[in-house]
Amino acid sequence: MRKLFIAYLLLTSVAIYAQTEVSRYKPGITQDGAIYYLPKTSIRIDLLIEKSVYSPGEFCQYAGKYLNNEDVKCESHTLYKIAQIGISSVGIPDTSKCYSIKLNPKNATTKFVLDDEGILLAINATPKVINQQKAFKPAPKSAAINPHKFMNQDILSAGSTAKMAELTAQEIYDLRDSRAQLAKGQAEFMPKDGEQLKIMLQNLDLQESALTQAFIGTTVKDTTEHIIMYCPDHETAKSLLFRFSSKLGMLDRDDMAGNPYYISIEDEHFVPQETILNKGKKKKTENGLFVNIPGKIKATLFNGDKMLGSIEIYAGQFGHAECLSTELFNKKYETHLTLNPNTGSVEKLETLLQQ
Repeated sequence: MRKLFIAYLLLTSVAIYAQTEVSRYKPGITQDGAIYYLPKTSIRIDLLIEKSVYSPGEFCQYAGKYLNNEDVKCESHTLYKIAQIGISSVGIPDTSKCYSIKLNPKNATTKFVLDDEGILLAINATPKVINQQKAFKPAPKSAAINPHKFMNQDILSAGSTAKMAELTAQEIYDLRDSRAQLAKGQAEFMPKDGEQLKIMLQNLDLQESALTQAFIGTTVKDTTEHIIMYCPDHETAKSLLFRFSSKLGMLDRDDMAGNPYYISIEDEHFVPQETILNKGKKKKTENGLFVNIPGKIKATLFNGDKMLGSIEIYAGQFGHAECLSTELFNKKYETHLTLNPNTGSVEKLETLLQQ
C-alpha cells in the first residue's frame, strides 16, 4: 500500500511539472517598446598560420655533387609559423545588461533597431557600421610541376638514378648557358622582337626550375586563418591564450609541446565625458533607456616574454550603464540615437524640439 502511495505521488508530481511551461527570455521589439541587450566588448585575435610541407627531390643525394648545394635535405618535414597577427574588438551580448523600455503609445512613433543577437543599435536612426576585418581568402595554388615532363629521352632512358642525375644536371647547365646567350644577344637563333625574347626566357626559366626541383625538392605552402575570441571581465597580468609549435601548429592550451602565448588586460580607469547624456531630464530609471559608459583598457599579446602587439579600446564591461529619460522620445522632441555596436556607448544623439 505504501509503495502504491509513493508511486501515486511521483506520477502526480510529473503531471504537475509537465503542465509548467518554461520559455526562454528573448530580446526583441514589442508593441509598446523593446527588450534589448547592451554589448560587452570582446577582443578578437586573427592569426594567419602558414604551413610549409617540404618533399625531397629524387636526386637529392646528388645535389652537392652536381649542383654544389650541400644544404639539400633528403627527408620530408612540415613546419608552421604565425605569418600575421591582427587584434580588434567586437561587441557581443551582455546577458547581465538586459533591459526593457516601454513608451507611451500616445508619444511619437519610435523605431528600435536591434541586431540578430538582440543588441540595441539605434533608435529612429541608421545603425553605425563598423568595418570588421575581412575574412581571409587564401591565394590560389599553382599546379605542381612534374620534372619528368622536362627530361629528354637520354635522361629518361638512363640505366641508373646516378646517371639520370648527372644528365639532368648537364641539362640544367645547358639551359643556363642558352639563357645567358639570349640575354647577351649572342644566341644562334635570336627572337625577332622583345615579346618573343620574353617568352623564350620564361620557357627556359620554367624548364630549369622543374629540373632543379629533382635535386632540391619542393616546398608547398598553405595559409589558414584561426580566430580566437577573448572577452575580459577584469584586469589580468598574463592569461594563457593558446599554444603554438613550429612542428605541430596550433595546440590546446594544456599541450606543453607548444610555446605559450599570453594576453594581458590593463584597466586604464578612464571613461569619456558624459556631457552628451545630459540632454533631457532623467526620470524613473526603471523605465529609462540604458546605454553604456565604457571604460578604456589596453590589451597586450605576448609570446613568452616577447611583446607581439597591443591595442587600446573602450570596453562596455569596464564602465557602467547610464539611464536616459524616456522624455526624449515623446511628441515634444524628434530624437535620433545611434549606439556603438562594440561598446554600447552613445555614438550620436540628436534631440530637436518640435515646432
